[in-house]
Amino acid sequence: MSITPEQAAHEMRDAIVSVPARVMTEPKNYAHGAELGFEGMDFYVAGRGGVLGDVPADVVTAALVFFEPNSIRTAWERSAAVMTRRQAAEAWAGAFYSWARENLPEDRDWAMCTDALGRVIEAAPVACAPIFAGWRDLPAPDDLRALAIHQLNALRELRGALHGAAVLTVGLLPVEAIAVRTPKMIGVFGWPDEEIDPEPLHQRWGLAEARTDRMFGRNLAVLDADERVALVELLGTLAP
Repeated sequence: MSITPEQAAHEMRDAIVSVPARVMTEPKNYAHGAELGFEGMDFYVAGRGGVLGDVPADVVTAALVFFEPNSIRTAWERSAAVMTRRQAAEAWAGAFYSWARENLPEDRDWAMCTDALGRVIEAAPVACAPIFAGWRDLPAPDDLRALAIHQLNALRELRGALHGAAVLTVGLLPVEAIAVRTPKMIGVFGWPDEEIDPEPLHQRWGLAEARTDRMFGRNLAVLDADERVALVELLGTLAP
């Protein structure tokens, strides 16, 4: 069996997007955020954006791409008093590591997985992916399952940044992309609950998705075909 980098990017999509997303939507993590002093979604915003440093809210909005700007500004400015941006990023990363130790199965070849993912991450350019660049700079955990989720989230941030660029280049607004893919999440992203007909937007979104696979796939060329197959197979066991 052989698989091209672009095919591998397509096959890995579900795991790269959905596994870190389980951490991001885990109620236990928001309870922990409340214990730290964060309100509502502030732990999410401060945690993801914290790797950018103490920057204006618009910079965080630019990096997150799909969120309504005022919702980010409110959370970002409110969270500033809780802890430093670096501390928020490290606390957010810690939530990922705790989740991995509790939820990722032990019977996987995590050594192979983390070696392959690590080489992809190390070689990937950071152009248009500031949160990926910042997350990559965080100290990596020693535990292999925690390291795997650390790396998967790095790649989620990389893929997300490339997808954001692709969405914009095909002429979709961020909220329109949400309406196509996850319409029930429009309010979660801070946008008003307005009716957006996704039907005319599907073709553009499909084009953006294909461009994302092509761009992200170039990063997987550092692996040989056998390594890509093994990684796709392992990650396939983690996707929903």
